[in-house]
Amino acid sequence: MLKKTKKIESQIKDKELVEIRRMEIVKAAVDIFVRKGFHKTTVREIAQKFGMSIGTLYEYIRTKEDILYLVCDYIHSSVGERVKPSLKMSGGSKETLERAIHAYITIVDEMQDYIIFLYQETKSLSYEARKYIFRAEQEMAGIFEEILKRGVEDGTFSIEKKDVSLVAHNIMVLGQMWAFRRWVLQKAYTLKQYIKTQTTLILNELASRNTKPD
Repeated sequence: MLKKTKKIESQIKDKELVEIRRMEIVKAAVDIFVRKGFHKTTVREIAQKFGMSIGTLYEYIRTKEDILYLVCDYIHSSVGERVKPSLKMSGGSKETLERAIHAYITIVDEMQDYIIFLYQETKSLSYEARKYIFRAEQEMAGIFEEILKRGVEDGTFSIEKKDVSLVAHNIMVLGQMWAFRRWVLQKAYTLKQYIKTQTTLILNELASRNTKPD
């Protein structure tokens, strides 16, 4: 569900209704944003797509940027909700990392238009909104960092502690690459094949790293 949306004011007092309507607005807006781009899309078009008047739409948001913020928030919330449960499941560090990678790349596949849009349009957000998005990205990387640290501590992964953050971000980039490079990757791999190949490469690298600095 959408989180941290209290920064966006609403004329509607029913918080549950606001969350439901904003989710619907997000889905309606992204369809148009992906086709036309953020700047060329009008609030009127979003309202028409959603099936409400502009006046009613403005009861839930203040500006078009609010919608973009909600889209970004929805993406990160959805990814986090799918990947975080991996930390609580039984099994060793290797199995936990495999589950997390699988969950992450699977949600990237499901939301690939959203993710491409996010990286294209983050620059259109205000400074404060961009700060939130960057924090959300770091929190996402933090999930992988936690798994990697566990693996280092229990001897599953051979990696220097100073490289944990780098490897976590590398995993995120490999997942996002399924969306960013889909024009070539999705011609050569099924989603299952891509996840298996990338997971094998990551685990092999973690197992072969030398813990001693050069």
